Amino acid sequence: MPSTETRRQQTEIFHRLHAGPAPLVLANAWDAVSARIVERAGAKAIATTSAGIAWALGHADGERMPVDEMLAATARICRVTGVPVTVDIERGFGDSTGAVCDVVRALIDMGAVGVNIEDGTLPGTRALAPPEILCERIAALRRLDARFFINARTDTYFVANDDPAARYEDTLRRARLYAAAGADGIFVPGMAKLEEIAGLADAVPLPVNVYAGYAQAPSAAVLAGAGARRISLGCGPLQSALGLLGRIAAEAFDAGQFRAMGEGMLAAGEINALFAPLSGSVAKT
Repeated sequence: MPSTETRRQQTEIFHRLHAGPAPLVLANAWDAVSARIVERAGAKAIATTSAGIAWALGHADGERMPVDEMLAATARICRVTGVPVTVDIERGFGDSTGAVCDVVRALIDMGAVGVNIEDGTLPGTRALAPPEILCERIAALRRLDARFFINARTDTYFVANDDPAARYEDTLRRARLYAAAGADGIFVPGMAKLEEIAGLADAVPLPVNVYAGYAQAPSAAVLAGAGARRISLGCGPLQSALGLLGRIAAEAFDAGQFRAMGEGMLAAGEINALFAPLSGSVAKT
């Protein structure tokens, strides 16, 4: 467990990373080794991907993994990294605001500096949850820690809507409500039109987070020009890694060849070095 002062410093660093001049780019991690690889590549902060952690642990996405498994995976990531860590907790992994606060207390104790928390859909339905539920949870989390970074996600672009204008207006409405409840950032995965991103950035006085974990996503410079202050790759890196694994296996089984595996692979000693020494401090590379 990091000291209170260390976590406070990391939290302040994380807040400053949203202030620019360049947007904060997050290549999301799903386990300890992916976090160290991302950190070694130059990450200024580590964000987890809830889908990636769930898949790595043998569960489908959507709060289907037990909360204890999510917390254990996150603890390993926090243990091996030396940069701020923010955690995707979906709708909060709790049926009540109190239960969500218990989850976040555990994350704070392990050193996390922030969370993504979403409105999402009501359990067992495809209906978007009322914003009041997330507002209550944001307000409660704000009372836990005045500086803990709460990135409020709305899934307005993940539910069916035949009226794009109404969907956009609902997104703005929810973003303003979440900001008023105490959120530090607004995340709208699925919002890809630059004019809509720009409109959201103008309408909400908080850093706007966009999703770029898909093929042909705009560059960071283009997204920054539209007003994005945070860019997340989400489960995209793991999807890409799994695609490569599939190609490696198919080449081995179908052609008896191993060229795809050999291109760019890391040596075992290089990977071991990512974790040595970890007694007392994170290895620096």
